[in-house]
Amino acid sequence: MALFGRRKRRERTVYFPWERRGVLGGLQLPRRRARIYALVALAIALLFWIRHRDERARMARITRSSLERARTAVDAYRADHAGRCPRDLHELTAPGDRPAYLASVPSDAWKRPLRFSCPGRDAARPYDLLSDGPDGEPYGIDRIE
Repeated sequence: MALFGRRKRRERTVYFPWERRGVLGGLQLPRRRARIYALVALAIALLFWIRHRDERARMARITRSSLERARTAVDAYRADHAGRCPRDLHELTAPGDRPAYLASVPSDAWKRPLRFSCPGRDAARPYDLLSDGPDGEPYGIDRIE
């Protein structure tokens, strides 16, 4: 013991909570910053998620509008041709001797052509008119009808 000297005794004192500097006391400031950074990152992620959700809803509204215009044109064509469906949506743009039902071939918000089939897959509907949705899978889960 003489070789290493005497051990120094720690002085015992009373600290207020804001004065305490122990193992965890020294880490409190970075912990606060980490919480703030985590909250900021969470808020940014939330904003990106909301923007993505709104963008997807906007694209779906554009596609539904395009489907409605095409559906009106197909119904007008069927009324003029005794219930017969057009072969495809191109026939609605330049029918020959009659005025065009559509100015151009309609597409969805993702710039893909609409899917048209006559007769429809369901017996209750005379034709199917739909968009494959954001993923482009034919008759996929996220299709828009």
